[in-house]
Amino acid sequence: MRVVMLGYQTWGHRTLRALLDSGHEVALVVTHPRSEHAYEKIWDDNVAELAEKNGVPVLLRNRPDDDELLDAVREARPDIIVANNWRTWLPPELFDLPPHGTLNIHDSLLPAYAGFSPIIWALINGEERVGVTAHRMNAELDAGDVLVQRSVPVGPADTATDLFHRTVDLIEPLVRESLDLIASGRDAGQWVPQDRARASFFHKRADEDSRIDFHWPAERLERLVRAQSDPYPNAYAFHRGKRLRIVSAGVSEGRYGGTPGRIFIREGDGVVVVAGPEAHSGRHPGLLVRRVRTEDGTEYAARDYFRTMGGYLTSRP
Repeated sequence: MRVVMLGYQTWGHRTLRALLDSGHEVALVVTHPRSEHAYEKIWDDNVAELAEKNGVPVLLRNRPDDDELLDAVREARPDIIVANNWRTWLPPELFDLPPHGTLNIHDSLLPAYAGFSPIIWALINGEERVGVTAHRMNAELDAGDVLVQRSVPVGPADTATDLFHRTVDLIEPLVRESLDLIASGRDAGQWVPQDRARASFFHKRADEDSRIDFHWPAERLERLVRAQSDPYPNAYAFHRGKRLRIVSAGVSEGRYGGTPGRIFIREGDGVVVVAGPEAHSGRHPGLLVRRVRTEDGTEYAARDYFRTMGGYLTSRP
């Protein structure tokens, strides 16, 4: 089949790599220009460079709705478009143009976690598995019929970085399997409509989404810290008016009561900060902070940084 690919960052790079190795013909690649957005500078393997290295024409676009791009896709005469990590809505005149439509690769187990940063949100919410879905694009974002899904388990100590590496490794075999099914005609009857009652949709993450609220239960805060692992912008709070990044944390063994955010007591290899919506009851664990990083990039063991107990970690200066 002749393929046009739309994609960006490492997700798009892995997809293009799969297409180039698949035996199908890649006729055109469309990708975004480099971005200064914090999350778009992470995992930024360059799609344009890979396409050019392999002699594939490339168009750079922020949005895919201009006449020049539509004409270029028509002239490429694709049998199918494959998209992965394209950051804006595609118009129907584009995604419905090829005979086989557009196959979108999304890094969640749809219908849950449509939209942006699905692995981070899934980890924060305590999901047991994460994965990748190949589905047919329609007018609603990440809502089309599913062809292939693959997943991996989420371990109790996994970070978003761990899960990124495990799920991105699913992309190439999933793309090849999906295209082989479609090219052979064996996809007939394999497309499964999404259960829209189970759907959820998430926005792009921004600085505000990494801010720690110590009214959250310690278990959720610990997952937030793992979800904001390096090289992602770390979860943060403020200590004595200055931003402090929480690099590593756990859930305390003991139950501690008081006011959320109180720097309370040393336990094991860390320092317990009181947490939870019912922290006053003393029936719940706190957040065991193990390692912190100041704004100048210096990292400390929490027991060394908090030399004395008392005071608060707060959500704002």
